[in-house]
Amino acid sequence: MPADRELQQLLDRDQSILAFNERVLDWAVREDVPLLERLRYLCIVSSNLDEWFEVRCAPHVTAAKAGPARGLYSQESFRLLMDKAHKLVTSQYQLYNQSLRPAFAAQGIRVVSHGERSSAQRKWVSEYYLREVQPLLMPVGLDPSHPFPQVANKALNFIVRLKGVDAFGRANEVAIVKVPRALPRLVRLPERIANNKRLFVSISSIVRAHLDELFPGREVAEFAQFRVTRHSDLAVDEADVSDLRMALRQGLHHRHYGQAVRLEVSFDCSPMLSELLLEQYGLPEEALFRVRGPVNLVRQSQLVDLVDDPRLLFPPWRPAWPHQLQPGRSVMAQMRKRDILIHQPFESFEGVLELLREAVNDPQVLAIKQTIYRTGSDSEIMQLLAEAVRRGKEVMAVLELKARFDEEANINSAEKLEALGAQVVYGVLGLKTHAKMLLITRRDRRSGRLKRYGHLSTGNYNVRTARLYTDISHLTCDEEITVDMDAVFSHLSSHNRLPRLNRLILAPFHLHEQMLVLIGQVAQAARQGEHARIVLKMNSLTDEPLIRALIEAGRQGARIDLIVRGACMLPAQRAGWTENIRVRSIIGRFLEHPRVFYFGWGEHEELLLSSADWMNRNMVRRVELAWPVLDAELRQQVIDECLVAYLHDDRDAWTLEADGSYARPRKPTTGLGAQNALMERYGPQ
Repeated sequence: MPADRELQQLLDRDQSILAFNERVLDWAVREDVPLLERLRYLCIVSSNLDEWFEVRCAPHVTAAKAGPARGLYSQESFRLLMDKAHKLVTSQYQLYNQSLRPAFAAQGIRVVSHGERSSAQRKWVSEYYLREVQPLLMPVGLDPSHPFPQVANKALNFIVRLKGVDAFGRANEVAIVKVPRALPRLVRLPERIANNKRLFVSISSIVRAHLDELFPGREVAEFAQFRVTRHSDLAVDEADVSDLRMALRQGLHHRHYGQAVRLEVSFDCSPMLSELLLEQYGLPEEALFRVRGPVNLVRQSQLVDLVDDPRLLFPPWRPAWPHQLQPGRSVMAQMRKRDILIHQPFESFEGVLELLREAVNDPQVLAIKQTIYRTGSDSEIMQLLAEAVRRGKEVMAVLELKARFDEEANINSAEKLEALGAQVVYGVLGLKTHAKMLLITRRDRRSGRLKRYGHLSTGNYNVRTARLYTDISHLTCDEEITVDMDAVFSHLSSHNRLPRLNRLILAPFHLHEQMLVLIGQVAQAARQGEHARIVLKMNSLTDEPLIRALIEAGRQGARIDLIVRGACMLPAQRAGWTENIRVRSIIGRFLEHPRVFYFGWGEHEELLLSSADWMNRNMVRRVELAWPVLDAELRQQVIDECLVAYLHDDRDAWTLEADGSYARPRKPTTGLGAQNALMERYGPQ
């Protein structure tokens, strides 16, 4: 063991999440990325930061306000995090103002301020304001009978300081103007007044230009945009509620008005107004973000759709029909011959939808069981399950109501299915059901026997994200796997004791323990001088027992490669401790999402696909699955496409250095990057 205990400390999870967003921001910086896509990456970082503040920041804010303390949450931890967050936000706005806006202007695309607008443009904006905006605005003057109004999470607002007196002779000088979410954040000016350019005006600029009209008889002395981010992670004590669905519905309203964790204001906001807002929301100075531009930067993503210029976007990617499926033939008939893998989005999610459509329309199919975590609104999958019920099939949906930020859509889906007569199950008390599986039971015409058809996935049943996320879908009729799937569904619906599983590994019962066992087998092989290899691909690595086990295996001589897209608390490449462990993070056009676990020891190897990241919550507070790829040819495909390709990526891969920082990818001389190579492999021949 190294003498310096500092060397043995794991990396900070929240710092690691912010570092991940620095890597995402790099795609907005890259000039080889199309202009609208650069803006999209910039807005993704803003969206990610919003979620980080909403979900992760509240304990740090509470600790900062409580006074000196040590431990995971303290004034010091808050200061360090805010320092990194401020630097990241500053980089965002510098990029937006100094690079992206000039680049857009060169393309004839501009968001024009009031001072830049011509008289014809001002006239049009004024008419738009009177017609579409002014009727929805409700300015609130602050006085003892009108205290500070409730301001919703992430909503755009103005704080205004007024001169003079109101209609009652009072000098109350501060007012709040809330900008309704129903208003579009960007509005395109008509071509006739745009001088052959694509010109837009922001809703903040429209309101700003007409603030004085909201306060007749008063003079607007100063004003500022502001936006409050609130803690939004729903916490429902399931043991203390009789109706989880109703409790979550009630909680959804309160989410918009939770504890304030961040305050964003326009850069020229006066100290008087910013201090008033900080005091109102009980926030320390470090939580104040002064920004040189729109405080709701994430909403600039609307420009991508409004401009819709193919020249400024990635070339459209049309996923190939799954290579292992013959189009026009029964998917279930093909599954009976061999297992099938679909590598999304290089191959189309349509293969999975076609399986479900076939099951719904096949009179020999008797039952369909499916877990639902995130499907999106107006989901074809939910429509197909509803149609299956109408056709008299037994349908069971294990629907996770607590999928963060998708609670409302899932509640609505549950109510629709229940109204039709489907059996809707909300999983296990205190656990989120995050496993992704679909099980179809069909009576074979010839034999009269029941046969099961299974789909297991590393990703959600969401048609939209299936075009944006990389994932692996596994279609199988393997009897041991499908019997296990049926047992898991029975366990989730009845809460009876789980029988011994043949192939599947289920959290929270066995997954954590089994991963430790497999790491231990590799470590033992390394001690004995045998082949010892671990390659893991996942979104996050934060579970301390698993991290410690990996470090020990590396110290015994095992060669370990970790492909971790986001947060990683394992400090790699530290002499005398983790020099046998390499960590890389790959950010690309698509969001890396598969969980693939490879263990090799001696003459043995095990390859698992999974729904689970290596986080404590996934291992002990969720229902998660891992399962083996048994077919040798398919196993090699997963190794080649999900592991080897990413280990050899010299374009988009960042490397975790010994000091905890990530090294920017060197400018490649050859190579496409893993995702581009896979697009070439699966693209038109």
